[in-house]
Amino acid sequence: MIQKTFLQAVIILSAFFLIWFGFSQLDFMKFFKVKERTENLEQKLGDLIWNQIEDTEDIITNDTIVKSLDKLIKPICDANDIDRDSLKVHIVIKDEINAFALPNNHLVLYTGLIEDCKRQEALQGVLGHEIAHIENKHVMKKLSKEIGYSVLLTAAGGTKGGQMAREILKTLSSSAYDRSLEKEADITSVKYLLKANIDPKPMADFMYQMAQDSNMDKSMYWIADHPESEERAKYILEYIKGKKLKSKSTISEKDWKDFQEQVKKE
Repeated sequence: MIQKTFLQAVIILSAFFLIWFGFSQLDFMKFFKVKERTENLEQKLGDLIWNQIEDTEDIITNDTIVKSLDKLIKPICDANDIDRDSLKVHIVIKDEINAFALPNNHLVLYTGLIEDCKRQEALQGVLGHEIAHIENKHVMKKLSKEIGYSVLLTAAGGTKGGQMAREILKTLSSSAYDRSLEKEADITSVKYLLKANIDPKPMADFMYQMAQDSNMDKSMYWIADHPESEERAKYILEYIKGKKLKSKSTISEKDWKDFQEQVKKE
């Protein structure tokens, strides 16, 4: 009897370890096509939201303006092995001082932000921040947490996609990421700039300027809904403290001012 029980136990244990070994060899992400489905969802959501913006907002397509913006983005991408062509950068004619990332690598800038940046490096810092959100997959993390994965699936495949797209756009354009994700994006942007020989200090100055400006509606700020604005400016300055900055302007001061004037006229 004891021998039989022992034999049964050995068989059960052997079966357990065989099953465990079998499952351990499986690539569950590949088996269930999780990555493929997530990327497909992100693509559908990004295009859905961007189509909503295109239908309701004025978009700058002026080739001179688009090329000037690209000159500011390119060194960041080149120095950090980021595929420039993977980024879909858009300029929306709107007075708000705002920029935000959408799913599927869409990056939206409002003309108000471009006009309000005193230095080109400040705008590049903001661009780097949003690129960091894209590269670090923060956009879908935020949406999954705040809206819910099942709702996102419904939005991407349902008949009420337009209505849900507006809600998702509101979430991305007017509320902050978790503090840890914001700090990660800030520091990643600083690293991007340092590698591209762009001075990160104007980025910190811009944050501090936005945080201190009491003459404008706070809802107009790129910085307004981001937590602890002054603290963020301080930890950026602390991060670059003691580092040798080989800073150089990407475009001439005249070209920068011309770029801002052209944007203002649109």
